[in-house]
Amino acid sequence: MAAISQPTLSVIPAYKSDFLESCLSGNVLTFGSYTLKSGRQSPYFFNAGSFHTSELLFSISTAYAQAIVSFLATNPSIPKPDIIFGPAYKGIPLACSTLLQLHRSDPETWSSVSYSFNRKEAKDHGEGGNIVGASLKGKNVLVIDDVITAGTAMRETLDLVNKENGKVIGFVVALDRVEKMPGPREKDGIDDGEPRMSAMGQIRKEFGVQTSSIVTLDDLIALLKEKGNVEDLEKMEAYRKRYLASD
Repeated sequence: MAAISQPTLSVIPAYKSDFLESCLSGNVLTFGSYTLKSGRQSPYFFNAGSFHTSELLFSISTAYAQAIVSFLATNPSIPKPDIIFGPAYKGIPLACSTLLQLHRSDPETWSSVSYSFNRKEAKDHGEGGNIVGASLKGKNVLVIDDVITAGTAMRETLDLVNKENGKVIGFVVALDRVEKMPGPREKDGIDDGEPRMSAMGQIRKEFGVQTSSIVTLDDLIALLKEKGNVEDLEKMEAYRKRYLASD
């Protein structure tokens, strides 16, 4: 008797694969050769600024909302956020649209939660200051952003929230590249090959702030395996092997 074939199951949660599929179809996530700020040559590029259609914004905000719910469920010691904060500029529409999705999914839990974002330059008239939306003072703040590589934006946000007398309780990003922080001479094209933590791992260690993401590089590689995309898969796996973070 012939064996009955079993359906192939996705190795990543449906909301992650749906999000990645939206990124691919919307050219938010592309493959090729890209020079990063660190000087590294990356075989892929993620541009959250491309989530400018209503369909794509719905996709990313839904994925953020699901990632946040999962993040809080797996970290019960983290209090519910009072504010979803989106650093200027890309974080602004992400914070607003994600809070809407959280409210749609569970209004009882999220109806009292606010959003905020910062101005790049403080306003010296009207209400003044550099925070738009709810005040951060005395509030538990969950920060969402697109992609973190060196951690500079994370540190700036931590400093900003602290100055406003708020408390960052976590970071959730769209894509965790799970790669080590750049070495001192990488911008000159010199990779010393030394092991290093990722930017998110360094933030966890240095500040005690938990981090999460919608997807990671590992999720992207898993999806490419499912699709049988051999050429891009080989480049991605080689990149991961070379730059994988020690944490």
